[in-house]
Amino acid sequence: MRYLCEAYQLGIAIRNDLHDTDLATAFENIDHSIDAIEDGYPAWHPAPLSFRAMVLAFIFMEITGVSYAAFTRRLTRQPEVATLLGFSRVPDESAFSRAWRNRFDDAVHEYVQTAAHFVVKEVHDFDISAPEVRPKAEIVDDTQEDADSAEDESFSQDEIVQTTRLARDHAFDHFESDRAANASYEDTRFFELQTYMGMVSCGTAQGAARFQYRRGAEYGPHGDTHLRAVKQFEPQELVDGFNELTDRLLSVIASEASFRRPVTAAIDITTVPYYGDVEEMPMVSGTKDGEGRAFKFATLSIIGRNIPLVLAVEPVCESSAWDENPPNQIHRVVRRLVQRAKEHVPIETVLCDREFDSMRVLQTLSNLNVNYLIPKRITSSERDVIEQMDEDDQEVAVESASVHVEAGSHPMRFLYVPSTSGEGTTVFATNLRVGPDEAETFCRRYSRRWQIENEYKSIKNDFLAKTSSKDYRVRLFYFVFAVLLYNIWRLTDSLLKAGVNGEMNYAPVLTAGECVEIIASALIPPD
Repeated sequence: MRYLCEAYQLGIAIRNDLHDTDLATAFENIDHSIDAIEDGYPAWHPAPLSFRAMVLAFIFMEITGVSYAAFTRRLTRQPEVATLLGFSRVPDESAFSRAWRNRFDDAVHEYVQTAAHFVVKEVHDFDISAPEVRPKAEIVDDTQEDADSAEDESFSQDEIVQTTRLARDHAFDHFESDRAANASYEDTRFFELQTYMGMVSCGTAQGAARFQYRRGAEYGPHGDTHLRAVKQFEPQELVDGFNELTDRLLSVIASEASFRRPVTAAIDITTVPYYGDVEEMPMVSGTKDGEGRAFKFATLSIIGRNIPLVLAVEPVCESSAWDENPPNQIHRVVRRLVQRAKEHVPIETVLCDREFDSMRVLQTLSNLNVNYLIPKRITSSERDVIEQMDEDDQEVAVESASVHVEAGSHPMRFLYVPSTSGEGTTVFATNLRVGPDEAETFCRRYSRRWQIENEYKSIKNDFLAKTSSKDYRVRLFYFVFAVLLYNIWRLTDSLLKAGVNGEMNYAPVLTAGECVEIIASALIPPD
C-alpha cells in the first residue's frame, strides 16, 4: 500500500503541474522521493543509470504511449529532457528493455502504471490541455476474458501484453520511409493501420475507414494516403529494412532466450494470387498448374527445435510470356537469401523442395559452405537405380556423384530411401558424407520442412492485409510487413516460454490470432 500511495502522490503532482505547463516541465518540477520501491539490481551491480531516472522515464513513456526506440530518439534530439529526468547520459532502447525485464520487479511495474494511468485518466476526465498524453482508451481494458480460452495459464494477460509490446517496439520503430519531416503522419501511424488491416483481413479503403472510426479522423490516414506512403518504400529498401529488423529481433532472442546455433534453415517460395491483367506486370508469374497468376516471394526460415523465424525475404522475378525478364536464376535467389541469413546466425543445413533441384543451386550452397538436403526429381537414371534396388531387395542405397558447373564443383551423394508415404523410394541430394546405414535416419530431417508450410499459412491467413493493387511496391510491402508481424508473434511466444522454463519448441503457447489482437489492442481502443 505504501508504494501505491507514493505512486498516486507522484501522479497527482504531475497532474497539478499540467494545468499550467507542459509534460516535460511537469517532470522537471518533481521533487518527490522514490523510496517506496527498490532497485532490483544489487549495490555491486554495474548500473550507472539512475534508478530514479529510470522510473521517471518509464512513467513518462507510459503517459505518452511511446516506444523505447521513439523515446530514445527524443532524448537524443532533446538531451535536456534526459537531464531533467536525472540521466547522466542518454540511454539506448536496450537499456530500457533490460531495466523493465530485469531491474524492475512487479511492484515497480505496478508503481509505474499506477502513476502514469492516473495522469492519463485525470487529463481526459477533466479536459486538461496536454497534447502529449495518450488517449484514455489505450489504458482502459473493457474486454472480458473468454471462459473457453485456450491461452496457457502460465502467462497472465499483462505478461503477454507487455511482452508483445516489447517485441513490437523492437520492430516498428526501425522501418523508415525517409518521408519529409513535415509529413502529416509519422511512419508509425501507417504501421498501426497496416497491423489493423492484417488483423481484420480487409483492404486499404475499408481498413482505413474502420481505423479512423476507432482512432479518430485526425489520427489515422486515409486509404489513398496510406498507399502513397507505402509506395515510398522502394523494394530494395524494404528488403534491407527487413534485414536490419531481423538482426534486432535476433539480438533480443540471444539475450532473453535459449537459442541453438548453428541452425537448420528451410528455403521455399510462396505465392500471393493475382487476378488482374498481366500486361506490363513483370513481377507477376504463372503458377504450377499453368492456369493461375501470382506474385512470388522466396523466404529462408529457421526450423527444427529452434525459434521459427523468417530470416530473409527475396522477391522472385521469373520469365513469363508477358514480360522480358531473363530466364529464371533461382540459384541467385538462394545465394542472396543465405548470405543475408548468415549475417545473423551460422547455418548448418539448408532444406529445400524439388523446385530447387538444380546443379547451380547445389553448387551455390556448397560455395556458401552450408550443408544441403534436397529431394531430387526422378529421371531415367534414378529409375534405373531404383529398379536395381528392387532386384537386389534393397530398401536403401547411396550413390556417389559430383557437381560440375561454371561456378565450381564439389562431391555429393544421392540417397535412395523409402518414401515416408510408405510407397516407393525417394531420392535426396546432399553434400554430406552419409553412408547406407545412416541414410534413412538422416533423411528424416527433411520432415522438419513441414514447418515452413504452416508458416506460410499463418503469414497469409493471420497477418497479410488484402489488396488488389497492381503496384509491386504495395504488394511487397504488404507481404514483408505480414512476415514482420509473424516474426513478432514468434518472438513474443519465445520470450514468454523463456520466462517460464527456457525451453524452445515449435508449438506456440500464444496463437497468431491472439498475438495480432494484442498488437492491435496496444494501438487501437476496443469497440
